[in-house]
Amino acid sequence: MKIKKLDIFTHDLPVKSGPYKMASGFVWTLKSVLVRITSDDGVEGWGETCPNGPTYAEAHAGGAVAALIEMGPGLIGADVWPLSLQRTMNGLLNGHNYAKAAVDIAAHDLIGKKLGVRVAEILGGAATERIPSYYASGIGTPDEIARIARDKMGEGYPRLQIKVGGRPVEVDVEVVRRVWEVIGKSGMRLAVDANRGWTTRDALRMSRECPDIPFIMEQPCNNIEDLRKIRPQIGHGIYMDENSVNLNTVITAVGTNLVDGFGMKVTRIGGLHNYAIFRDICAARNLPHTADDAWGGDIISAACTHAGATVNSANFEGAWLASPYIEGHYDSKSGVEIVGGHIQLPNGPGLGVVPDEGIFGEPLASF
Repeated sequence: MKIKKLDIFTHDLPVKSGPYKMASGFVWTLKSVLVRITSDDGVEGWGETCPNGPTYAEAHAGGAVAALIEMGPGLIGADVWPLSLQRTMNGLLNGHNYAKAAVDIAAHDLIGKKLGVRVAEILGGAATERIPSYYASGIGTPDEIARIARDKMGEGYPRLQIKVGGRPVEVDVEVVRRVWEVIGKSGMRLAVDANRGWTTRDALRMSRECPDIPFIMEQPCNNIEDLRKIRPQIGHGIYMDENSVNLNTVITAVGTNLVDGFGMKVTRIGGLHNYAIFRDICAARNLPHTADDAWGGDIISAACTHAGATVNSANFEGAWLASPYIEGHYDSKSGVEIVGGHIQLPNGPGLGVVPDEGIFGEPLASF
């Protein structure tokens, strides 16, 4: 199968009861970038990428559009099969994994529809039909985040991630302690995510002041060098998130025992094809990880759900979706939702969601 047509759309996703606050800033609305590819036999596939603003990571919506337009002419006539497609995209543009991921996801959706199978089967087969999720709080006061922890524990989430950073670390310590008072006896797992917002001093203080609380520390500092400095001194597990920008970095982090796991974004690693490689690297070293994305609607939510369904349950930390934070769905009948802290794997072919393309308007560009 060959790509006959590529259409690029953008769509705004306002934050429900916003803003959503992270160490990198406030989020009121985010622009999602969507692609539709059509094969030479008329089958369509949809992909999506939605960077979490310009300061969260080395990605932004305008960059995704520019990268897709740069690759667009060269993608016409390219093989749809994921490995071949990755090689084609890498030959057209260096880097910009988050933009290439939208095309990769669309290709998996198209192939699934053509073959009449789900994306999870293309990725190797689903280990479960009910995928665990987790809730990520924004940054808030100890009382606010303790209340959220109680609510989400009651809803059945098996894991809670609390955002920290960008303020005095003693406030973050108090938040962690208050949350643990709520969930400590429930079996709910806890992740403390600074989104690169701590200095090494802050990360060390958090670990030293909370030795009795078994949280994992996700991306505490800004760069890999900082992680190397604190690694021998930290009493908690360290997960890499924003620094895991490609497979090469993942291999280095795994091979040097730099981290104990990953918060992985499907679009950051380059799409579902690369995510499956990442998944298998982690399986070989028994490292836990997530199947997330920075933000986005039903298309990226479905992609994360299919990816997460293929991970060995012992290594899986959950699939984070933006759906609780945004209004509405692209697919009014089969939109992806979290119920009881878990996500039901879509049943239809491909991603299992069929967006109402009318909500996106006219394509921003077509090839």
